[in-house]
Amino acid sequence: MDSEATEMEEKKYIIEKSQSGEFTVPSDMGQLIEDEDQKREQSNIPQASFNFINSIIGSGIIGMPYALKQAGFPMGVLLILIVALITDYSVILLIRGGNLSGTKNYQDLVRAAFGFPGFIFLSIVQFVYPFIAMISYNIITGDTITKVMVRAARLTETNILANRYFIICLCTLFVTLPLSLYRNVAKLAKASLFACLLVVFIIIAVIIRSTDMHIPPTEGAYTFAKPGFAQAVGIMAFSFVCHHNTFLIYGSLEEPTVHRWSIVTHISVVVSFIATVVFAACGYATFTGFTQGDVLENYCHEDDLINAARFCYGVCIMLTFPVECFVCREVIENFFFQAAQPTTTLRHVIETVLIVGATLGASLATDCLGIVLELNGTLGATPLVFILPAACYMKLEEGKFYSAKKLPSLLIVIAGAIVMVIGFIMAVLSPQGCSHGKEMSYCHANDVNATDFSTFIPSTEMSMLASSTVPSMISSTTTPFSNFSSIGP
Repeated sequence: MDSEATEMEEKKYIIEKSQSGEFTVPSDMGQLIEDEDQKREQSNIPQASFNFINSIIGSGIIGMPYALKQAGFPMGVLLILIVALITDYSVILLIRGGNLSGTKNYQDLVRAAFGFPGFIFLSIVQFVYPFIAMISYNIITGDTITKVMVRAARLTETNILANRYFIICLCTLFVTLPLSLYRNVAKLAKASLFACLLVVFIIIAVIIRSTDMHIPPTEGAYTFAKPGFAQAVGIMAFSFVCHHNTFLIYGSLEEPTVHRWSIVTHISVVVSFIATVVFAACGYATFTGFTQGDVLENYCHEDDLINAARFCYGVCIMLTFPVECFVCREVIENFFFQAAQPTTTLRHVIETVLIVGATLGASLATDCLGIVLELNGTLGATPLVFILPAACYMKLEEGKFYSAKKLPSLLIVIAGAIVMVIGFIMAVLSPQGCSHGKEMSYCHANDVNATDFSTFIPSTEMSMLASSTVPSMISSTTTPFSNFSSIGP
């Protein structure tokens, strides 16, 4: 009874302080404030690891094959490993920084290290990252659900249900907006778990198709490194970012210590790295130079296994969308309305509608997922993963910046700043093309004589193929597209 009373007093203290504006309650801490009669659940190391894996493996994984295309296959795999190691290191640094400053959330940590300017910067980043993520979710919804509708209902391209813009609006109005109106993100916990299971199915589907789709590799498909490595790092950072949930999961751990948290982090990052590399390698090896920002766009429209994966992914990101909206809304509340708490129902609805409406408008203005992932990775995820955790630790830990203890953090900050600048410049100056809604040319291989390779590969794509690849295909006794009979039109 004493522990319960103490816990209730702590909750009341947090609420009173947040209402008085003495400190902010960010999204991760806000999720901890439940009804007064509800106990805070504690998790053991396996449970906490599972929750953390869920926060790492999400919608960003769909763009990882595209990241390998940008960086080059060998360099891309190496960069995924480096980003995973930095994620592991920086997440532990967050908790160490929290212990050094006596803070229990990301915003208070940055404020303790860099004052109010740091709080402003983090608030901007915390808003930009989920906001752009929601734009990407809408783009994916338009890409995936339309193809499923066309295949399932045998619709023509002129049917309104085959129009990606109409589908995005429809899903926003009847799915993502109503779910985003929830005031407590805890109510979405079961939906988030279900979404994670759907991602597992998508990974399995991509692995299966990598074994029976034999598209000839494009020229330079396995070049060690390519100029787009900075954009690739941004996409990888977008996929691995989990720092906004770090303090939440750490706080739920039984006997939370840096040592126990390190175990949770190592387990989670290793599992996420393996899943990400398998998915990225299988997706890229299947399509090489044809790989798009949304790798599911590369598969043929009548591939029923992939259509099932498309549907699962569409449902997955629609269930993830409200969580990101919750973060954006909390940032607005903490930044503009600290002294006007609690939030009124009218203000809650207005904020939600404005956020969802703004992301809807932006997603209707572009259909290219690759550029969205690149920008969100460089502008949003890179500061959260690379710069801020290491910078906070360097500021709070005793000793000079260039001391042996702080040298790894200093190198991470420098690398993050370089990736952020170069990635943004290259993403703007060299935007990638898209072909949303169009059937890829190789899907029509069994409609023509397979030996006449040029009839189904447009000249712009033909130029990408290695000259040594075509003769070997033609001379093969088995058509490389023979496995398309069950999925091609």
